Amino acid sequence: MRNWLLATGLSAAVAGLHAGPALTALAPVRRRLRALSGVGRPGTVALTLDDGPDPGSTPAFLRSLARLRVPATFFVLGGMAAKAPDLLRRIREDGHELGVHGWTHRDHLRMRPALVYDELARTADLLLATCGVPPIWFRPPYGILCAGSLLAAARLGLRPVLWSAWGRDWEAGATTDSVLAHLRRGGIRGGATLLLHDSDRAAAPGAWRSALGALTAIAGDCERQGLRLARISDHLP
Repeated sequence: MRNWLLATGLSAAVAGLHAGPALTALAPVRRRLRALSGVGRPGTVALTLDDGPDPGSTPAFLRSLARLRVPATFFVLGGMAAKAPDLLRRIREDGHELGVHGWTHRDHLRMRPALVYDELARTADLLLATCGVPPIWFRPPYGILCAGSLLAAARLGLRPVLWSAWGRDWEAGATTDSVLAHLRRGGIRGGATLLLHDSDRAAAPGAWRSALGALTAIAGDCERQGLRLARISDHLP
């Protein structure tokens, strides 16, 4: 269970992460930890969507992904998933991958380690019970990893992964154009992991529409470069 800690070079740093966990949310730090930032196979780009499943927005993403024939990895909140089990199953049945984002969208730095473990375990158990497949991947809310979240993930056999480019689609002023500009600045290129949100659970109301509108252009950017959009499990070695 601790192999990913060794592979990402984090094992020696776990004890110190509680003092400076927000660093993992910063692009320069993520880039130095390539596996943690989701830098994967050169011919693929991983599309990831956080904060759902949300009955008010996730179905629109599923329809668009089906039209584009694009798979994605959804990092879900257990509290949201518990209210929408049929939607959770639909995500899986549509060929997408499910990962753990937490039970609530709370900063793990502000939670007791035991509560962090409980949130991740409850969410992982819910995904297994609802869809019959144990989750592999974990992404903390806000991208903030601390010793408690790393150790909880290791105990549960979850591998943490962040992102290499984000669309800042949670902002009140986000538009499809601004989302694409941020993603392209971060790099829609081979090996990248892209972060968007299929819910406004922790965002400005309706902000998810900016991410939804960007999907077609993202797929087009990848196609022009000869890249394949993929689930995290098909993207990371």
